[in-house]
Parts: sequence; structure tokens; C-alpha cells
Amino acid sequence: MPPSVFPASVARLAIIVTLLAMITLAGPALAEADDNKLRIAYTEFPPIEYQNEQGEPAGHFIELTRKVVQEAGYEAEFIYLPVSRIYLYLKSGTVDLWPGLSGVPVLEREVLESWANVYPVQLSAWYLESSEPLTHFDQLEGKTVIVIGGYTYGGLLTWLKASSHVRLTQAPNNRAALEMLKLKRGDYVLDYREPIEKVLDQTTDSMIRGSDVRLRYSAWLFSLASPKAALLREEFDDAYLRLVSRGEAPPIRDFNSGYVIPGFPVQHR
Repeated sequence: MPPSVFPASVARLAIIVTLLAMITLAGPALAEADDNKLRIAYTEFPPIEYQNEQGEPAGHFIELTRKVVQEAGYEAEFIYLPVSRIYLYLKSGTVDLWPGLSGVPVLEREVLESWANVYPVQLSAWYLESSEPLTHFDQLEGKTVIVIGGYTYGGLLTWLKASSHVRLTQAPNNRAALEMLKLKRGDYVLDYREPIEKVLDQTTDSMIRGSDVRLRYSAWLFSLASPKAALLREEFDDAYLRLVSRGEAPPIRDFNSGYVIPGFPVQHR
């Protein structure tokens, strides 16, 4: 072998060994960086959470989530999804968590909820001023109820579907539900107060009224498909409580104090 070839081969070999060593050393650091990032689902539920005109996550629950994630020492990757897809992704572990509503029946045994119940969310029945306010669930007998696609209403939808005395029709979103109500395609719209108030037009919707049905609470829901679900819940709750103690977050809520009208199907609560 010519003398000039051997040194070149040795040099190339040294470069390869050095590169492999660098990759090996960088491996744990890269894994640690990935472990530090949380995939957080969010949906269209203004003003609590939604995608703004710039395509970015927004809403007061999103802003609180950002604070808690930072306080807990993580980085957030927000993923915008329809609510039905969020349920699927939580079950599969495609996302780590969702700042959503507590007590979702289809997520039972699929998620761990934070101990902290943060924002109260009012479920209301919306109706035309010529109709009666909904003050008891018995009033739904013989009526048509407009529901929003993808919502479970904390188990209430299951009860409504099982009832032979209540007719259901589905709307794709809040605005469409109100339009259906004005066209008298239903007697009541079941929807949450804040998202409806966000789309109410004082001129064209002046004949629409709302009556409170049930008070629910929001929480962080951690996918049980992730092996770190329990750890994340503890870290989030601890981080949230530290923010509360510094006056940087709203106080913890008592979920059991939620208001509900008479006749509520307790078995699906």
C-alpha cells in the first residue's frame, strides 16, 4: 500500500469515530429535550380556548396552561383539533394532555384529571323568547333539542339519546345551532354560555334567551396512555398551586358545588 493512502484512511476513520461519539453523547440530551416537550391539544371553545386569526392558540385557559407548563419546567407544543379527535388522541397517547372539561364519560379510565378544577363553565339551554325557560329536565319531554357535534355535555347526551321522549338534532357549531333555533328546527339549544355569547349578534339574535342548566368545571386531562401521566398531574397541580399562592392564577374550585336544575340524570353525572 502506498504510504500516502494509509494516513488518509486513518484520518477518515478518526473522523467517523469522532462523529459516532458525538451522536452517542448527544443522544441522551436529545431524548431529554423531547421528554421536556408536552403535546397539548386544544379546540374551538372561545373565549376559553380557540385558534386566533394568526393561527395561534389563544383563550384564558390556554394562557393559564402556558404559565403552568413553564412553572412545571416543560415546553408546550399546542395542537389544534376538533373535540372528537382530541378524545381519540388522548386515548391513543398521541397528545399528552388537554385543558378541557372534567367528567367526560367517553374519557373515563382513559385520562387522569388534575385535582385542580379551574374555570367554571356554564351549560345553558337557549330558546326563543316565545318559549318557556328550561327549569326542569321534564320539560324536554316531547321537545326537539339541538346539540353541538362532538359535545357529550358531561354524560347528558347519553341520557338524551336513550330517552324515547326527546328528539335530538345536531348542529356543527354554535352559530349554526342558533340559526337552526331561529328557524324553529328545535325547541332548545344545549350549549355553553361563554362560546354562545361570543357569537351572539345583538340585532339578529335579540329574540334568543338562555337559562342555566348545569355548572361544570375545566381541568387538565392527562392521557393514561403516557407512562408519565401521574407524574404530570402532580407536577401540574403543584405548579398551579404555586401560581395561586403568588396571585398569578385563579383560586382552586370545588367541583361538587356545581349548580344543576332539577331532574338531572344523576347516573351520568
